[in-house]
Amino acid sequence: MRSDLIKKTAARAPQRSLLYALGLTEEEMKRPFIAVVSSASDYIPGHKHLKEISEAVKAGIRNAGGVPFEFNTIGVCDGIAMNHKGMKYSLCSRELIADSIEVMLTAHPLDAVVFVPNCDKIVPGMLMAACRMNLPSIFVSGGPMLPGNYNGKRLGLSEVFEAVGSYAAGKIDEDELTEIEKCACPGCGSCSGMYTANSMNCLTEAAGMALPGNGSIPAVFSKRIQLAKTAGEQIMKLYKNNVKPSDILTSKAFENALRTEMALGCSTNTVLHLTAVAYEMGVPLDIDLIDKISRETPQICKLNPASHVFITDLNEVGGIPAVMKELSRDNLINLDIPTVYGTVKERIAKAKDADGEIIRKLENAFRKDGGIAVLKGNIAPEGSVVKQGAVAPEMMQHIGPARCFDCEEDASNAILNGKIKAGDVVVIRYEGPKGGPGMREMLAPTSSLAGMGLDKSVALITDGRFSGATRGAAIGHVSPEAAAGGVIGLIRDGDEINVDITRRKLTLMVDDAEIAKRKADWKAPKKELTGYIKRYAQYVTSGSKGAVFEK
Repeated sequence: MRSDLIKKTAARAPQRSLLYALGLTEEEMKRPFIAVVSSASDYIPGHKHLKEISEAVKAGIRNAGGVPFEFNTIGVCDGIAMNHKGMKYSLCSRELIADSIEVMLTAHPLDAVVFVPNCDKIVPGMLMAACRMNLPSIFVSGGPMLPGNYNGKRLGLSEVFEAVGSYAAGKIDEDELTEIEKCACPGCGSCSGMYTANSMNCLTEAAGMALPGNGSIPAVFSKRIQLAKTAGEQIMKLYKNNVKPSDILTSKAFENALRTEMALGCSTNTVLHLTAVAYEMGVPLDIDLIDKISRETPQICKLNPASHVFITDLNEVGGIPAVMKELSRDNLINLDIPTVYGTVKERIAKAKDADGEIIRKLENAFRKDGGIAVLKGNIAPEGSVVKQGAVAPEMMQHIGPARCFDCEEDASNAILNGKIKAGDVVVIRYEGPKGGPGMREMLAPTSSLAGMGLDKSVALITDGRFSGATRGAAIGHVSPEAAAGGVIGLIRDGDEINVDITRRKLTLMVDDAEIAKRKADWKAPKKELTGYIKRYAQYVTSGSKGAVFEK
């Protein structure tokens, strides 16, 4: 056992003394030590109940003969951090989470790990740590929030952001805005749509690192507690058989995750995070492979914010196993590969058949290609991404004049003050990994456009990124970013931009000679940075590479 480093031989008497101080018995000292890594906190709805989930995990570990030890990581709520300086610290928290887990599991060598995340950067941060440590591991999330209800209509957090735009446009009054904000988030869990948190929890399941149901069983259901107990029991089997992340997270597993991502129409952030996790695992995965898989994989689900179907509805019709089962009908899923519980083939054998509505049949897919598209062109030679499954048909091809802003706040103010008109292309730059720093999510400007009724006539491009709650022609991750000398930093007000999602092109309609002239005159703006964000800006790489740190 790895934990023998702290509990075997006479030389380890001091370590054993400290362990006995925790209340351990001599019998427990002989058993495997299992880490339970949780992101529980009191002020994030997706994490507030994770202590209960962790207790269930620990009960499962004890049931199967192990000794659990819980510790916590930080966790940023993107919804609370949105549209102010705090969002600069969201993506960069991913690296801190991975690093802190490495520190704890190296300083305190345990034998296996159960990870208990629920939101945004926490899931990929823990996945990166699992890859790095390569100990027997399993994930069990806190589960999704139930949708809210306002006047008989179900809604989630994205509708609240859109209501801000509706209020600014005079479509609703302050009393109605207040009622909507009080109804949208009815309790604990990760926000109810196919936003980044639920996307990553679903894809962790699809990649084989979590049990069936991890991505879709609601946070408040007893089945979520049962799932947590089962995960605690299952980690002991993984430990006994020495099954590690490197055995599960192979190139075929990442392909399964990407196929499922495209079928579901997940958050564009999953491109950023799966790339980073694959990088940590040493598995080749780049933007071109993602584009290839997108072109080949039909979108068979359309969930909120792209529709009024929620993740809890997906759970009722079979969840991720049912989605993968439908994809397997066209040989789009690798079946004979291991997961934390059986092979993929074994997992989907008893799954429900696609219901034809929430999970469409392949023959009647929403799209013939995936819910996420990779766009390239002179603005984004290294690539950019868009959640095309949430774009109105009339915005799949759009040419319009650029309205340029060097930060999110300026763009948001212009939108809310009525300065953006139908036909415009809003350009928000210097918000990339280095330029922000931190590559902020920009749900506020996109939602304001939607709430004001402009999502079907205005496109938005940025070297930052978008929340999974975003809908509309919102193209993010433009690479190279402005701060690295990318063309997005050379665009001027009034320049024509061609957004052609159908042909996967993003083009500045300015000749090469003029672009070269602007490039020669360009200077990167200087920002006064301190603390962690300064170090982050020094080491982070391009969004097209997952915004990972240079090794």
